[in-house]
Amino acid sequence: MKVILQQDVRDHGKKGQLVEVSDGYARNFLIPRKLATAATNDNLNAMRQQEESRKRKAERERAEALETAAGLEELIVRVTAKAGAAGRLFGSVTSAEISDALLKQHGVTVEKNKLVLDENIKSFGSYAVKCKLGHEVSGVINVIVTEG
Repeated sequence: MKVILQQDVRDHGKKGQLVEVSDGYARNFLIPRKLATAATNDNLNAMRQQEESRKRKAERERAEALETAAGLEELIVRVTAKAGAAGRLFGSVTSAEISDALLKQHGVTVEKNKLVLDENIKSFGSYAVKCKLGHEVSGVINVIVTEG
């Protein structure tokens, strides 16, 4: 019997796949537990429409990520921090502070967990911070740390 999996099923396939299983397994296990639905013409058409919708959404999100990445390269984010006599910062500049400064200064929202700091920012200066925007798209944010 052919069924469309509604969830990942171990040793049979992933969600959305059309798989062939025995009649008893489908009727007694998969369908009652809502792990699969019978592969009727209506269900197959619905599966195709969902797949097309998912692809369009992924393309739209990728385009937005590329647009955001291009815009980030032009921006300069200024972060102020307190420092001691030797010019070393008290603590370090975190990705949360950079994310907040980016939102306040330029109105661009980037989550703090998407910012990748190669090393802790513990002194004044200019830094290039990598930003993973999803869909294998990344950008660079120019950060200037000044005394405040």
